[in-house]
Amino acid sequence: MSTETARPKTITVPEIAARKGAEPIVCLTAYTAPIARHLDPHVDVLLVGDSVGMVLYGLPNTLGVTLDMMINHGAAVVRGRSQALVAVDLPFGTYQSSPRDAYKAATRVLTETGCEAVKLEGGVEMADTVAFLASRGIPVLGHVGLMPQSVKSAGGYHVRGRRAGDAERVVKDARAIAAAGAFAVVVEGVIEPLARQITAEVAIPTIGIGASAACDGQVLVTDDMLGLYSEFTPRFVKRYAELGATVQAAAAAYASDVRARRFPATEHLYLLKPGPKRVAS
Repeated sequence: MSTETARPKTITVPEIAARKGAEPIVCLTAYTAPIARHLDPHVDVLLVGDSVGMVLYGLPNTLGVTLDMMINHGAAVVRGRSQALVAVDLPFGTYQSSPRDAYKAATRVLTETGCEAVKLEGGVEMADTVAFLASRGIPVLGHVGLMPQSVKSAGGYHVRGRRAGDAERVVKDARAIAAAGAFAVVVEGVIEPLARQITAEVAIPTIGIGASAACDGQVLVTDDMLGLYSEFTPRFVKRYAELGATVQAAAAAYASDVRARRFPATEHLYLLKPGPKRVAS
């Protein structure tokens, strides 16, 4: 009998879809294999978000992220996970023009990364595309409310649902994406009562970010949650660690040791081994 530890079974799209109204879905972003390994035992979904552009590449928004970037990071995360479902964002410009363009981009992501699903932003206007993908076996995670890829047309990162008619449009978006065949939908940056309403009205799980505890799950950008991304901290982020300060302190201590020639010390060096003892004649 083998003594090897069995590899955990990867969480499937139907299993996530079945979590509607059940145990909350835990989701965090990941862009690299090492982070995926650290997060994997604790989460249900690892989202390879186009937030990688801002977090790792220093871009001002997500619009400069390319499909090749998403595929490279998606493949790394898949290699690092054991059990979490991996969903990869389709970047701006790869799916909006037509369902066929979306299908082409999505098939590349699925085949070249090994992930379980793709995520795309949009509501009513993207319903036909979601239906096109879903009917051809491509699992889609939707995204409504505040949509970072629409930051230019929206005039910035504005909370949705406060203005007249705005809340109704977000509800219609969520309904359309659910009806089109998405297995779950991210609800971002909306007023709490609206997120609660959407969660009650759609048949698929909602995953909130800046939304409501009533959502069927929650997602955060891991670097925000760990205190590593210091450009700004959104209101909806809870920092569970301050690793940015830890990294700075470690770098300062290292620099001090190098400048004082305390590092490397003897225990960090490769020394000549003593030769064999000579026997007196």
